[in-house]
Amino acid sequence: MDRVIYTSMTGAKHAFLQQAGVAQNLANAATTGYRAMEHKFRAVPVQGEGAPTRAFVVDASVADVFDQGPMMATGRSLDVAVKGAGWIAVEGADGREAYTRAGNLQVNANGQLQTAGGQNVVGEGGPLAIPPDNRIAIAPDGTVSVVPLFGTPNNVNVVGRIKLVNPPENQLARGGDGLFRLKDGNPANADETVRLAPESLEGSNVNPVDSMVNMISLARQFEMQIKMVQTAEANSKAAGQIITAR
Repeated sequence: MDRVIYTSMTGAKHAFLQQAGVAQNLANAATTGYRAMEHKFRAVPVQGEGAPTRAFVVDASVADVFDQGPMMATGRSLDVAVKGAGWIAVEGADGREAYTRAGNLQVNANGQLQTAGGQNVVGEGGPLAIPPDNRIAIAPDGTVSVVPLFGTPNNVNVVGRIKLVNPPENQLARGGDGLFRLKDGNPANADETVRLAPESLEGSNVNPVDSMVNMISLARQFEMQIKMVQTAEANSKAAGQIITAR
């Protein structure tokens, strides 16, 4: 009976954990530039003498889905969306370079160009600073230009260029802050081929309908695994009564 219990007990545990992952995806269905997560399970034999036929379920890995999200025109000069593959380089809270697809940018009180989450956007020479009283324009190659609101309106000044990167997806890891970083901890090289869509935003690549269907399926799987545990317990009690009767 314990063979059933091993499989069903761990299966129920990881089905519950997968539900949490799907719930997180649903919670970020409207988050700009969010990348969905997928949990992958596999069966692992129990190690040890007397247990070669036992197996349990483990959460083998959490895979990130890098599909393009829907593009939405906003008309806001500080909004940019990465077209196709690529990332916007930002400065994480730990000071390390990190990457995001969330292009809803802003300028803080100190004139620094930041993401909506407060991370400084990294330029070719470090964080980008925007002079006050200027209208901002971001070109498809990431070049940030400003036009004075007062004086000569045609006086365009380039203040820097947003660092755009495109490292291999299998070398990226999602951090607890939702930003991606290279697994080796080094900054990625700038990629001249990455392009932005000005005055646009990329939505989350989470499909809410598929996620809801997956949530229902996982709930049924969890119930099935718990039922198997209960059945194994009932069978064990019945076997014990038979042995006692003899």
